Amino acid sequence: MIGMRSGFVLLCFLAGASALAAPQSPQAPKTVAPRDPALIDARGYQKLVQQYRGKPLVVTFWATWCEPCRDEYPMLNELAKQYAPQGLKVVGVNLDDDGDLILMRRFMARYKPIFPNYRRKPGEEEPFRQVVLPGWNGSLPASFFYSKDGKQVGNFIGERNRETYEGAICSLLNSGPN
Repeated sequence: MIGMRSGFVLLCFLAGASALAAPQSPQAPKTVAPRDPALIDARGYQKLVQQYRGKPLVVTFWATWCEPCRDEYPMLNELAKQYAPQGLKVVGVNLDDDGDLILMRRFMARYKPIFPNYRRKPGEEEPFRQVVLPGWNGSLPASFFYSKDGKQVGNFIGERNRETYEGAICSLLNSGPN
């Protein structure tokens, strides 16, 4: 019996050693490159807002060429983490042109947003802006606040500080039926 057991152990050892010694085939890296944000047009934006109906939502518009956007974005990422347990949803919409895709990718890789991001589909900028907010000229940064019923209840056009955002988020979280 002892001989069989030691033979079995030896067999397991040899199997393990031969597996380690066998040439390894090259494998693809385990990390997956992040995908570019999906493109949305005016109709896609409307669907996006409806998708989050039932949850308080902040949609922030940003671009890499917008210095205040670069300052606000990491703060919004932190606020998204902080208020997610209370049901807040945050979505980013990038307004960079196709020529700035590399900058956008680097920016997103640097800040690793926890919230989904989209890109405005090139062309038809005016109809897109009018769906977001009639009269909005596209100035950045811009954030739009939607209540749980999917209605826009506020916006920030231009840079705001953390306290201002927190006040708006707390209002949003405490408004409407639960």
